[in-house]
Amino acid sequence: MTPLPHEAHLAAMAGLDLVGPATLQRLAALGEPGATWERLRTGRLPVSVCAARSEPPRAQLDRWVAQARTIDPVEVWDRLRRAGVGVVSLGGPGYPEALRSDPDPPVLLFTLGDPATLDQPCVAVVGTRRATAYGRGVAHDLGRDLAAHGICVVSGLALGIDAAAHAGACQGGAGPAAVVGAGPDRPCPRPNLPLARRVATLGLLCSELPPGVGAQPWRFPVRNRIVAGLARVVVVVESAATGGSMSTVEHAVLRDRTVLAVPGPVDAPTSAGCNSLLAEGAVVCSGVDDVLVALGGTPGAAAPRPDHRVAPTGAAAVVLDALGWRPESVEYLVTVSGLPLRSLVGELERLERAGWVVRRDGFVERLGTSGRAVDLGVIP
Repeated sequence: MTPLPHEAHLAAMAGLDLVGPATLQRLAALGEPGATWERLRTGRLPVSVCAARSEPPRAQLDRWVAQARTIDPVEVWDRLRRAGVGVVSLGGPGYPEALRSDPDPPVLLFTLGDPATLDQPCVAVVGTRRATAYGRGVAHDLGRDLAAHGICVVSGLALGIDAAAHAGACQGGAGPAAVVGAGPDRPCPRPNLPLARRVATLGLLCSELPPGVGAQPWRFPVRNRIVAGLARVVVVVESAATGGSMSTVEHAVLRDRTVLAVPGPVDAPTSAGCNSLLAEGAVVCSGVDDVLVALGGTPGAAAPRPDHRVAPTGAAAVVLDALGWRPESVEYLVTVSGLPLRSLVGELERLERAGWVVRRDGFVERLGTSGRAVDLGVIP
């Protein structure tokens, strides 16, 4: 039987109808994911795991049972591999450090790109989709200048301010990170798809939703908690009095993050939210120096976190590239690397000593720049 990490069963659960982040948390809390999947497949789950929706809980369970009997977690895992989608789970290596102690952490993150992008200081730049030329220009320049100072720009790849900030951040320096409200294969509005590919190439594109899940309006406010949780500082460039940006601010305040706002014309609806935040005590953002000060540094002083590990070469580099950002078995790595078992085990030992990988529960997992793997159990 093909060995599977617990992320494979969680990914299968995440793809079921009506399983959102909160429902996945309840499923994960039931115990070892493989055992929970078997209980689900055989209809032995408590109705308490179901969300409060218009559909009766028993009908939800019946739907899950029918779906689970047609889904093979091995095939789910193989599809993720073929698509190049990484999977990191709460408590595992590669999971963002800032989210480990979050009050509402995602159980899984599906990734395209390098999760180590988030090892740099992160600043969220958010704002309205209906941005003015002024707002887009400010967001673009702020994204560019933050990246040049080694700061990861986090946003949601939406039209308007998000896209402008990411476009600026892609000009050089620290890689950007996008948290999207759909599966990583359906990340954003169609006009932003080239930008999404560039973000994934230079940094990281991530979602708590598996491939194949499309965008729905309710998913974006839920997504915003991750944007706020990853960032040490949230900058609102342009925002109406209500909307997604203000939702991100609410999540940021809950997490004790510093909020900055770019002032705008008093008669501009697109700046009403920013001006209101400033009136309530938010810090004025007039450029990158204000953000650097908010991060606790001095203007011009921010720098990327250094990675002191020696880059692997030769067979070790082949093994690390084959591993990617998913937990994998030694048997799988033998197959994809082409190395004999004894040679592979030797290379894994060297990579582990150098701080590039960790082995646990029979699987090999990659470590980010922090070199930290925290064992919090399967799921808290």
